[in-house]
Amino acid sequence: MNARPIRSVAVIAGARTPFCKAGGAFIRRSAVQLGAVAARETMLRAGIRPDRVEQIIFGIVSAPVGAPNIAREIGLEAAFPASVPAYTISRACISSNQALTSAADQIALGKADVILAGGAEVLSDVPILFGRKFRDALFVASKARSTGERLKAFRGVGLKDLAPVAPAIAEPSSGQSMGQAAEKMAKDFGIRREAQDRFAAHSHQRAVAAWHNGELAQRVAPVPVPKGKELGMVERDDHPRDDTTEEKLAKLRPVFDREFGSVTAGNASPLTDGASAVLLAAEEVARAEGWPILGILRGYHYTAIDPFEHLLMGPVSAVAGVLDQTGLGLRDMGVIEMHEAFAAQVLSNLHGLASAKYCQEKLGRSAPVGEVDPDFVNQWGGSISLGHPFGATGGRLVLQLLDQMAKKNVQFGLISACAAGGMGSALVFEREP
Repeated sequence: MNARPIRSVAVIAGARTPFCKAGGAFIRRSAVQLGAVAARETMLRAGIRPDRVEQIIFGIVSAPVGAPNIAREIGLEAAFPASVPAYTISRACISSNQALTSAADQIALGKADVILAGGAEVLSDVPILFGRKFRDALFVASKARSTGERLKAFRGVGLKDLAPVAPAIAEPSSGQSMGQAAEKMAKDFGIRREAQDRFAAHSHQRAVAAWHNGELAQRVAPVPVPKGKELGMVERDDHPRDDTTEEKLAKLRPVFDREFGSVTAGNASPLTDGASAVLLAAEEVARAEGWPILGILRGYHYTAIDPFEHLLMGPVSAVAGVLDQTGLGLRDMGVIEMHEAFAAQVLSNLHGLASAKYCQEKLGRSAPVGEVDPDFVNQWGGSISLGHPFGATGGRLVLQLLDQMAKKNVQFGLISACAAGGMGSALVFEREP
């Protein structure tokens, strides 16, 4: 039997919801509802019938207990045919990156022609657990056959056992939070507080300008939210601030190392709610149908490094890998989008790419990957200013990259992102200039 040729995969449409601060505008919205808004809007803007979609793949980090396979629920909520199969992926902050590349693999291998991929996160509604003792008692009580047996199950459970267990954004392996990892990177690589605040201020200023110029609005779908007895509409991201300056950020106190630290709430990404969706198709199918092609995925690479050393340096090896895979260099990239978990993380990643010592010791390369000016990165703002819904950021990065590539009329663009567990992701896209 002859093997099928590997097909090129095109991005043909995409949309996202506004990204809003956790506990704010979307506090009464679920990940499924936000994902459905992004999915519906993507199909409407593409002008393509939902029945052309053959699979739905979504990413999420903190999945709702009642709907762990949110991809399936999003498909049903958004009125896709019930016959469209769906599955959910979790790869920390690069979950929607993984959803997109998993979809691309299916298309490249000829398993499907059109797939909707994306991600959603509502950190306003993360599952809250009780302590193990109370959970064990609840389990035993659920199996009891009488009231007496149910009451007996709770013997020995005290008031302290009823206290909820707050979710922690920390590594299960090391117990280290991402903020602590960012502090360590800043110290080890000499990333000064002033540079972090400057980068964060630029992120806000660029995001505000991109909203003002209509560059971000073209991909953002309004979301209905309850306001009293009526419905209101959330139409834009609520984190970018037009009054953010380096001077104001410099007044904030460090969060993770209060005495000697440099990472603050101002130069870190905020907890955020939101969703994104990207429609992919085989390039040959898109051209035959006359669908718009926003860009072609030319390569992607995932890596993992030792999380006990520098947790958020995964993008360095991921970028090196995807450039090797595509035969391109950093100088070929007309647009670069990097996920901003922290300003210290982005600046450390750029340091690693440009450092001959780091590339030799950590990547086994004889030369650095290349140098990138921080001002060249994220010219429409990034996660520090726009927000970071864990499962949805990858979709935003893709759409923001492709729209910038079109506006600048460049051929190649690069995305990178760090993730919990010491993982990194990088994708290269091409468009016809």
